[in-house]
Amino acid sequence: MSANPETSAPQADAEHDEHGHHPTPRDYVRIALILAVLTLMEYSTYVFDFGGLGIPLLVVLIAVKFVYVASWFMHLKFDTKIFSRFMYGGLALAFTLYVLTLIIILFASATGME
Repeated sequence: MSANPETSAPQADAEHDEHGHHPTPRDYVRIALILAVLTLMEYSTYVFDFGGLGIPLLVVLIAVKFVYVASWFMHLKFDTKIFSRFMYGGLALAFTLYVLTLIIILFASATGME
């Protein structure tokens, strides 16, 4: 029994549409340029004094780069949504842990509990 090519082709197209198109080399070059600009922005925080804005700027740049790398190079953008939720949920938990630790350290140093 052979498969009918007319019925299997639309099913394959539906699977392709569900996950979107896969990136072309042009997409990878564009993402690489975006990541290079973000890396230069990170480097500028070491060269120039941003004062109290330096650390929050670095955290935002790191999060943006994480999303780009996870979305494009780990293909989460083209995979099922559950994998994206796990990855970005981990990022949210890590960020929450960082903020809570920072608050505890600031509170301890302000009250002299070092």
